[in-house]
Amino acid sequence: MTKLSVNINKFAILRNSRGGKNPNVVKAAIDAQRFGADGITVHPRPDERHIRYDDVRAIKEVITTEFNVEGNCRDQSFVDLVLEVKPTQVTLVPDTLGQLTSDHGWDTIQNKKYLIDMIAMFKEAGIRTSIFIDPEVRMIEGAAETGTDRVELYTEGYAKRYSTDPRDSIHAYLVAAMRARAFGLGLNAGHDLDLQNLNYLIKTIPWIEEVSIGHALICDALYLGYENAVQLYKRALIF
Repeated sequence: MTKLSVNINKFAILRNSRGGKNPNVVKAAIDAQRFGADGITVHPRPDERHIRYDDVRAIKEVITTEFNVEGNCRDQSFVDLVLEVKPTQVTLVPDTLGQLTSDHGWDTIQNKKYLIDMIAMFKEAGIRTSIFIDPEVRMIEGAAETGTDRVELYTEGYAKRYSTDPRDSIHAYLVAAMRARAFGLGLNAGHDLDLQNLNYLIKTIPWIEEVSIGHALICDALYLGYENAVQLYKRALIF
């Protein structure tokens, strides 16, 4: 079954907005794990506007599920952090400084040599690698040449169009996913997935190994409760 990795960045945003330690992001990671999450995702950025580097270190010490650290490997401090912490997986995302949220995948053709070098370094340290990528066959083919273990499909386009035409919205993702499988690449997915669109994605592309969900799950938790929200997302992965 597809694994659910809960992105806890939003807990850190709430904490940072007031200062102090409430809510406690380490406890948020422990609780997500206790409530049934298969993994924890964090996305530290250089300005530490949500998850801080020390949060990453503290979370690694206490969780027993998979730990996925996302970020831009062009930032040397991020690279150093990942090599220090050694999470289960590092997801390489081509963010720019100050970017509000991830909004595009890597150009794996233009950046192939760079990605080959970075992926080799992380894999040598025993860290599974994933490249954040748009649902384009050319980008999948480029990713296959980098040596990465997995690719993560950037699903905002699917999520935006799902309510009007589910079959059309998922077509490019299905084609890309089939190409990734043909190359032997593991497949993750994430961005704007929620309780409305998640199950259809998994039914159509059942070989997705992991979804990373934060914003929608935490929004639902405000109304439904954190434990209930995690359980509802887990159920949405069953077909």
